[in-house]
Amino acid sequence: MGAIAVRMLRASIRMVLPLAALAGSAAFAAQPAETDVDLELVLAVDISYSMDTEEQQVQREGYGAAIVSKPVLDAIRDGLLGRIAVTYVEWAGSEEQATIVPWRIIDGPESAQAFAAALAAQPLRRAYRTSISGALAYSARAFEASGVRGLRQVIDVSGDGPNNQGEMVERVRDEVLERGVVINGLPLMLKRPSSAMMDLGDLDAYYRDCVIGGPGAFVLPVRSVDQFPDAVRTKLVMEIAGLPPAAPAEPETLTAVPAAGVAQGPSSCTVGEQLWRDRFGN
Repeated sequence: MGAIAVRMLRASIRMVLPLAALAGSAAFAAQPAETDVDLELVLAVDISYSMDTEEQQVQREGYGAAIVSKPVLDAIRDGLLGRIAVTYVEWAGSEEQATIVPWRIIDGPESAQAFAAALAAQPLRRAYRTSISGALAYSARAFEASGVRGLRQVIDVSGDGPNNQGEMVERVRDEVLERGVVINGLPLMLKRPSSAMMDLGDLDAYYRDCVIGGPGAFVLPVRSVDQFPDAVRTKLVMEIAGLPPAAPAEPETLTAVPAAGVAQGPSSCTVGEQLWRDRFGN
């Protein structure tokens, strides 16, 4: 496609994008005016107490390193508009969500470094319980105050356990999908499953059946701390470029798995709530 054709296509996309202003919110607002971007991306990261501080540090550093990496910057540059908007959210229980880095436009190395620096400057914190449904609802509301108009909207949710508090995760997921938002998952399967700790041996299948959804949605299981930096970078590239997930590979390889490719048979989407009741009786 020639340069003139590209400019004409970009102009036509701007004309068809909605002109209505998006609602603002003190928790999310960062952009002073609406801007067209290729992607609006919410990074929704688990900080529940099942994550130890070392794992949290690796997680935080992994996102910071990924956002400034050449593959991610190349994917941003190769987009139709050459820029995306990103916000970083941390979550745990049903009332525990916080915006750590408000919406920022990333369009090159300088803005990527600024995002990574803002993330690194925030202290680590932990909180109780696991409410994926709360994280999804909070992340969906964040789009209303992004201050940008994206060609796509994606929630990138990572966590190491099933929903055990708040609304049923399936219900909230379906409500988010009805808005046209894609949900991808990064299940962290770093520990040997333990019923005492309410871990799931097939957390990737749970994410497939109960959490992710939308066109091209995928899960990217992480089974060791060493895999995390590569996993985050790979997932960001796929989300920014809109790439389809690869076919499933061997369990220890780092391969994105499409929504239909994790395991046979549906998962129970209330398993987290049941594990909690079995252990604590409430």
